[in-house]
Amino acid sequence: MALEFIPQTGQSTVREMALEFIPQTGQSTVRVRNLFQTMNIRIDDLQHPAVHALLNEHLQNMHELSPPESVHALDLDGLRETNITFWTVWEDEVLIGCGALKELDLKHGEIKSMRTSMEHRRKGAGRAILAHLLKVARGRGYERLSLETGTAAAFEPARKLYESFGFTYCGPFGDYEEDPHSAFMTLRLIRS
Repeated sequence: MALEFIPQTGQSTVREMALEFIPQTGQSTVRVRNLFQTMNIRIDDLQHPAVHALLNEHLQNMHELSPPESVHALDLDGLRETNITFWTVWEDEVLIGCGALKELDLKHGEIKSMRTSMEHRRKGAGRAILAHLLKVARGRGYERLSLETGTAAAFEPARKLYESFGFTYCGPFGDYEEDPHSAFMTLRLIRS
């Protein structure tokens, strides 16, 4: 995916798998265009019922795959924390995914709540939101971006996606502790 940074409008746009980030307007939009789809990624206020349903799907699935003490997915209140920005991915008027960026400190961010709805997987939404989160993290001046994901086989596609962007395995960061059900990954960021 080619990334293009456009600093004038506060929106991010992906066209034909290219990303444009426009930080001034406070609204981020990513458009992915190909023969089959148009996706928009935008900052979300967590009010839409479809967002609630997707986050419920996410939390329920995480509890199916991991013991409760190993589930680090955030609920609505957690995603409303002031150090978290949350984006949703829409295909026309249908919500197909989401992702969030949590500021751990001025140089270190964490990816949270990466999710593509079960019925919309394999369309590129995860790749598009991850590219968007990386561009935003670089724009914020983060030097490192980290994440926690599961170790079960069901998490393998997510781990492979992160690996394809250059994330490598690391130890726990922030408030996390060693956990056999958690895989920790990190990426050193180079400013674009």
